Amino acid sequence: MRPFHRLLSLTALLAAVIVSLLGTPARADGEAKLLAPSGALRVGIYPGSPTSMVTDVDGKPHGLAYDLGAELAKRLGVPVDYVRFQRVADIVTAIHEGQVDFTVTNATPARANEVSFSQPVLAIELGYLVPANSPISRIEDIDTSGVKIGVTRGSTSERTLPAKFKQATIVPAESVKVAIAMFDRGEIDLYATNKPTLFEMSDQMPGAKILDGNWGAEHMAIAVPKGREAAIPVLNSFVVEEQSSGALDTIQQQAGLRGASKVTRE
Repeated sequence: MRPFHRLLSLTALLAAVIVSLLGTPARADGEAKLLAPSGALRVGIYPGSPTSMVTDVDGKPHGLAYDLGAELAKRLGVPVDYVRFQRVADIVTAIHEGQVDFTVTNATPARANEVSFSQPVLAIELGYLVPANSPISRIEDIDTSGVKIGVTRGSTSERTLPAKFKQATIVPAESVKVAIAMFDRGEIDLYATNKPTLFEMSDQMPGAKILDGNWGAEHMAIAVPKGREAAIPVLNSFVVEEQSSGALDTIQQQAGLRGASKVTRE
Protein backbone atom coordinates (compact mmCIF):
# COMPACT_ATOMS: atom_id res chain seq x y z
CA MET A 1 0.00 0.00 0.00
CA ARG A 2 1.32 3.45 -0.90
CA PRO A 3 2.23 5.75 2.02
CA PHE A 4 -0.45 8.25 1.04
CA HIS A 5 -3.16 5.58 0.87
CA ARG A 6 -1.91 4.08 4.13
CA LEU A 7 -2.20 7.50 5.75
CA LEU A 8 -5.76 7.88 4.45
CA SER A 9 -6.70 4.43 5.81
CA LEU A 10 -5.22 5.18 9.22
CA THR A 11 -6.97 8.55 9.29
CA ALA A 12 -10.32 6.93 8.43
CA LEU A 13 -9.82 4.29 11.11
CA LEU A 14 -8.94 6.90 13.72
CA ALA A 15 -12.00 8.96 12.75
CA ALA A 16 -14.23 5.90 13.09
CA VAL A 17 -12.83 5.17 16.55
CA ILE A 18 -13.36 8.78 17.65
CA VAL A 19 -16.94 8.79 16.33
CA SER A 20 -17.59 5.51 18.12
CA LEU A 21 -16.18 6.78 21.39
CA LEU A 22 -18.08 10.04 21.17
CA GLY A 23 -21.28 8.37 19.97
CA THR A 24 -21.54 5.84 22.82
CA PRO A 25 -22.05 8.44 25.60
CA ALA A 26 -24.42 10.35 23.31
CA ARG A 27 -26.47 7.21 22.72
CA ALA A 28 -26.49 6.36 26.42
CA ASP A 29 -27.55 9.91 27.28
CA GLY A 30 -30.37 9.73 24.74
CA GLU A 31 -31.54 6.39 26.11
CA ALA A 32 -31.48 7.76 29.66
CA LYS A 33 -33.56 10.79 28.70
CA LEU A 34 -36.11 8.53 27.03
CA LEU A 35 -36.35 5.82 29.71
CA ALA A 36 -35.65 7.96 32.79
CA PRO A 37 -36.78 11.50 31.92
CA SER A 38 -36.79 12.63 35.57
CA GLY A 39 -33.07 11.87 35.88
CA ALA A 40 -33.64 8.65 37.87
CA LEU A 41 -35.18 5.35 36.78
CA ARG A 42 -38.40 5.05 38.82
CA VAL A 43 -38.94 1.32 39.34
CA GLY A 44 -42.35 0.09 40.50
CA ILE A 45 -42.22 -2.81 42.95
CA TYR A 46 -44.58 -4.56 45.33
CA PRO A 47 -43.57 -6.80 48.27
CA GLY A 48 -44.22 -10.51 48.60
CA SER A 49 -43.39 -11.83 45.12
CA PRO A 50 -39.91 -12.77 43.80
CA THR A 51 -41.07 -11.51 40.39
CA SER A 52 -41.14 -8.06 42.01
CA MET A 53 -39.45 -7.75 45.42
CA VAL A 54 -38.76 -9.98 48.43
CA THR A 55 -36.21 -9.76 51.26
CA ASP A 56 -33.72 -12.46 52.23
CA VAL A 57 -32.88 -13.62 55.77
CA ASP A 58 -30.53 -10.67 56.16
CA GLY A 59 -33.21 -8.20 55.13
CA LYS A 60 -31.63 -7.51 51.74
CA PRO A 61 -34.13 -6.97 48.91
CA HIS A 62 -34.11 -9.05 45.74
CA GLY A 63 -36.52 -9.68 42.89
CA LEU A 64 -36.97 -9.70 39.15
CA ALA A 65 -38.28 -6.13 38.88
CA TYR A 66 -36.06 -4.89 41.72
CA ASP A 67 -32.76 -6.23 40.34
CA LEU A 68 -33.44 -5.74 36.63
CA GLY A 69 -34.38 -2.16 37.41
CA ALA A 70 -31.04 -1.67 39.17
CA GLU A 71 -29.18 -3.25 36.24
CA LEU A 72 -30.90 -1.05 33.66
CA ALA A 73 -30.32 2.11 35.72
CA LYS A 74 -26.63 1.22 35.90
CA ARG A 75 -26.53 0.72 32.13
CA LEU A 76 -28.21 4.10 31.59
CA GLY A 77 -25.91 5.81 34.08
CA VAL A 78 -28.73 7.10 36.29
CA PRO A 79 -29.76 6.40 39.89
CA VAL A 80 -32.60 3.99 40.62
CA ASP A 81 -35.65 5.18 42.59
CA TYR A 82 -37.88 2.39 43.93
CA VAL A 83 -41.56 3.22 44.25
CA ARG A 84 -43.54 0.76 46.37
CA PHE A 85 -47.11 -0.36 45.82
CA GLN A 86 -49.32 -3.03 47.39
CA ARG A 87 -50.15 -4.84 44.13
CA VAL A 88 -49.04 -5.02 40.54
CA ALA A 89 -52.27 -3.51 39.16
CA ASP A 90 -51.42 -0.25 40.95
CA ILE A 91 -47.96 -0.23 39.36
CA VAL A 92 -49.43 -0.68 35.87
CA THR A 93 -51.75 2.27 36.53
CA ALA A 94 -48.82 4.39 37.74
CA ILE A 95 -46.80 3.54 34.61
CA HIS A 96 -49.79 4.40 32.42
CA GLU A 97 -50.01 7.78 34.19
CA GLY A 98 -46.27 8.42 33.78
CA GLN A 99 -45.52 8.24 37.52
CA VAL A 100 -43.29 5.16 37.16
CA ASP A 101 -40.78 4.34 34.41
CA PHE A 102 -40.21 0.61 34.74
CA THR A 103 -41.46 -2.68 36.15
CA VAL A 104 -41.57 -6.34 35.20
CA THR A 105 -45.00 -7.94 34.93
CA ASN A 106 -47.19 -10.32 32.96
CA ALA A 107 -47.51 -8.98 29.41
CA THR A 108 -51.23 -9.52 28.89
CA PRO A 109 -53.21 -8.00 25.99
CA ALA A 110 -55.22 -5.96 28.51
CA ARG A 111 -52.09 -4.47 30.05
CA ALA A 112 -50.62 -3.84 26.58
CA ASN A 113 -53.44 -1.31 26.14
CA GLU A 114 -52.05 0.61 29.13
CA VAL A 115 -48.26 0.22 28.82
CA SER A 116 -45.62 -0.86 26.30
CA PHE A 117 -43.72 -4.14 26.71
CA SER A 118 -40.30 -5.49 25.85
CA GLN A 119 -39.89 -9.04 24.58
CA PRO A 120 -40.49 -11.69 27.29
CA VAL A 121 -37.94 -12.09 30.07
CA LEU A 122 -39.28 -15.30 31.64
CA ALA A 123 -42.20 -17.71 31.33
CA ILE A 124 -43.92 -18.58 34.62
CA GLU A 125 -46.54 -21.22 35.41
CA LEU A 126 -49.82 -20.23 37.06
CA GLY A 127 -51.10 -22.50 39.80
CA TYR A 128 -53.08 -22.98 43.00
CA LEU A 129 -52.03 -23.06 46.67
CA VAL A 130 -54.01 -24.92 49.33
CA PRO A 131 -53.39 -24.75 53.10
CA ALA A 132 -52.41 -27.68 55.32
CA ASN A 133 -55.08 -30.38 55.67
CA SER A 134 -57.09 -29.05 52.73
CA PRO A 135 -59.59 -31.55 51.26
CA ILE A 136 -58.60 -30.25 47.81
CA SER A 137 -55.75 -32.37 46.44
CA ARG A 138 -56.22 -31.99 42.67
CA ILE A 139 -57.10 -29.19 40.29
CA GLU A 140 -60.13 -31.26 39.27
CA ASP A 141 -61.51 -30.94 42.84
CA ILE A 142 -61.69 -27.14 42.80
CA ASP A 143 -64.91 -26.37 40.94
CA THR A 144 -67.30 -27.30 43.75
CA SER A 145 -70.08 -25.31 45.36
CA GLY A 146 -68.81 -23.48 48.43
CA VAL A 147 -65.14 -23.45 47.40
CA LYS A 148 -63.63 -19.95 47.65
CA ILE A 149 -60.67 -19.13 45.38
CA GLY A 150 -58.56 -16.19 46.47
CA VAL A 151 -56.98 -13.92 43.85
CA THR A 152 -55.17 -10.58 43.98
CA ARG A 153 -57.51 -7.72 43.18
CA GLY A 154 -56.84 -6.30 39.71
CA SER A 155 -54.72 -9.30 38.70
CA THR A 156 -54.75 -11.59 35.67
CA SER A 157 -56.20 -14.26 37.95
CA GLU A 158 -59.21 -12.10 38.85
CA ARG A 159 -59.94 -11.39 35.17
CA THR A 160 -59.36 -14.92 33.89
CA LEU A 161 -60.61 -17.42 36.46
CA PRO A 162 -64.35 -16.57 36.64
CA ALA A 163 -64.78 -18.04 33.15
CA LYS A 164 -63.09 -21.29 34.22
CA PHE A 165 -65.36 -22.08 37.16
CA LYS A 166 -69.12 -22.55 37.27
CA GLN A 167 -69.58 -23.35 40.97
CA ALA A 168 -66.52 -22.11 42.90
CA THR A 169 -66.46 -18.45 43.98
CA ILE A 170 -63.67 -15.96 43.21
CA VAL A 171 -62.70 -13.84 46.24
CA PRO A 172 -60.38 -10.81 45.64
CA ALA A 173 -57.65 -9.99 48.17
CA GLU A 174 -55.93 -6.62 48.40
CA SER A 175 -52.46 -8.19 48.56
CA VAL A 176 -50.61 -11.46 49.07
CA LYS A 177 -50.04 -10.57 52.71
CA VAL A 178 -53.76 -10.03 53.19
CA ALA A 179 -54.47 -13.36 51.46
CA ILE A 180 -52.39 -15.30 53.99
CA ALA A 181 -54.49 -13.79 56.80
CA MET A 182 -57.65 -14.67 54.86
CA PHE A 183 -56.61 -18.33 54.92
CA ASP A 184 -56.31 -18.15 58.72
CA ARG A 185 -59.83 -16.69 58.96
CA GLY A 186 -61.32 -19.28 56.61
CA GLU A 187 -62.29 -16.63 54.05
CA ILE A 188 -60.59 -18.50 51.18
CA ASP A 189 -59.90 -22.20 50.52
CA LEU A 190 -57.09 -21.79 47.99
CA TYR A 191 -55.16 -19.07 46.19
CA ALA A 192 -54.47 -18.65 42.49
CA THR A 193 -51.54 -16.74 41.04
CA ASN A 194 -48.10 -17.37 39.52
CA LYS A 195 -46.08 -20.17 41.11
CA PRO A 196 -43.13 -18.03 42.31
CA THR A 197 -45.58 -16.07 44.47
CA LEU A 198 -47.28 -19.29 45.62
CA PHE A 199 -43.93 -20.75 46.70
CA GLU A 200 -43.23 -17.54 48.63
CA MET A 201 -46.63 -17.81 50.34
CA SER A 202 -46.14 -21.50 51.14
CA ASP A 203 -42.91 -20.69 52.99
CA GLN A 204 -45.05 -18.70 55.44
CA MET A 205 -47.78 -21.35 55.71
CA PRO A 206 -46.54 -24.62 57.26
CA GLY A 207 -48.03 -27.64 55.49
CA ALA A 208 -49.34 -25.62 52.54
CA LYS A 209 -49.13 -27.28 49.12
CA ILE A 210 -49.03 -26.13 45.51
CA LEU A 211 -51.27 -28.40 43.45
CA ASP A 212 -49.75 -30.35 40.57
CA GLY A 213 -50.36 -28.92 37.11
CA ASN A 214 -51.14 -25.37 36.06
CA TRP A 215 -53.94 -23.25 34.61
CA GLY A 216 -51.77 -21.29 32.22
CA ALA A 217 -48.56 -19.30 32.03
CA GLU A 218 -47.44 -15.72 32.40
CA HIS A 219 -44.89 -14.14 30.10
CA MET A 220 -43.01 -11.65 32.23
CA ALA A 221 -41.70 -8.62 30.35
CA ILE A 222 -40.45 -5.11 31.04
CA ALA A 223 -43.25 -2.55 31.07
CA VAL A 224 -42.67 1.15 30.30
CA PRO A 225 -45.07 4.06 29.65
CA LYS A 226 -46.74 4.44 26.27
CA GLY A 227 -44.94 6.94 24.06
CA ARG A 228 -41.51 5.43 24.75
CA GLU A 229 -41.68 2.81 22.00
CA ALA A 230 -38.40 4.14 20.55
CA ALA A 231 -36.73 2.56 23.58
CA ILE A 232 -38.12 -0.94 23.01
CA PRO A 233 -35.09 -2.08 20.91
CA VAL A 234 -32.85 -0.91 23.77
CA LEU A 235 -34.92 -2.89 26.28
CA ASN A 236 -34.95 -5.98 24.04
CA SER A 237 -31.16 -5.82 23.75
CA PHE A 238 -30.94 -5.45 27.54
CA VAL A 239 -33.19 -8.51 28.05
CA VAL A 240 -31.10 -10.68 25.71
CA GLU A 241 -27.90 -9.55 27.42
CA GLU A 242 -29.25 -10.39 30.89
CA GLN A 243 -30.41 -13.81 29.67
CA SER A 244 -27.25 -14.76 27.78
CA SER A 245 -24.77 -13.48 30.38
CA GLY A 246 -26.26 -15.56 33.21
CA ALA A 247 -27.24 -12.41 35.13
CA LEU A 248 -30.91 -13.39 34.95
CA ASP A 249 -30.16 -16.80 36.47
CA THR A 250 -28.34 -15.11 39.35
CA ILE A 251 -31.29 -12.76 39.93
CA GLN A 252 -33.68 -15.71 40.08
CA GLN A 253 -31.47 -17.58 42.54
CA GLN A 254 -31.03 -14.59 44.83
CA ALA A 255 -34.78 -13.93 44.84
CA GLY A 256 -35.63 -17.62 45.37
CA LEU A 257 -37.75 -17.47 42.24
CA ARG A 258 -39.24 -20.94 41.61
CA GLY A 259 -41.66 -22.10 38.92
CA ALA A 260 -40.07 -20.19 36.03
CA SER A 261 -38.76 -21.46 32.69
CA LYS A 262 -36.61 -19.95 29.98
CA VAL A 263 -38.31 -18.22 27.08
CA THR A 264 -37.93 -20.12 23.81
CA ARG A 265 -37.24 -17.98 20.77
CA GLU A 266 -38.17 -18.87 17.24
